Amino acid sequence: MLASASPRRLELLAQIGVVPDAVIPADIDETPRRAETPRAYVARMAAEKAQAVVGLDEGVVLAADTTVVAGRRILGKPADEAEAGAFLKLLSGRRHRVLTAVTVIAQGRARHRMVETIIRFRPLNADEIGAYVAGGDWRGKAGGYGIQGPAAAFAPWMQGSFTAVVGLPLAETATLLAAAGVTG
Repeated sequence: MLASASPRRLELLAQIGVVPDAVIPADIDETPRRAETPRAYVARMAAEKAQAVVGLDEGVVLAADTTVVAGRRILGKPADEAEAGAFLKLLSGRRHRVLTAVTVIAQGRARHRMVETIIRFRPLNADEIGAYVAGGDWRGKAGGYGIQGPAAAFAPWMQGSFTAVVGLPLAETATLLAAAGVTG
């Protein structure tokens, strides 16, 4: 079972030949705790998403969470166009991290992985930010952008996992699923 509402995670799983028996989005509070570090936050989100649906299916449960981090600031999914624009302005011309945590629960055992990717955005001008925000690709995406879409033009440099930035690090996920007895 995939504990996610993300169509991108479903598409990524298909790339490794995994088709979940069920897709059930976890309904949890995704508010960061006071003084919670970005790594602790994203790990907690993936674990809580998995735990929220584990009782609904006796099979393997897969959950993931991705967040964008600028310094120590967690950039979740923007609430509106103004916040999406502010996120892009903050990321313009600088490096940031994308953290993706994956949790797999099978037979009462939870397995976890964290993947960190560093991305550098080139400087963005107000017109570029405005056009990107107006296009709507930022909706539902951590940090206000999707690297697999038009925002790819903003990122001339990346170190780490492209699929983790999209929402699911495939190599690490395949390893976790194999340990739980699931192969593509």
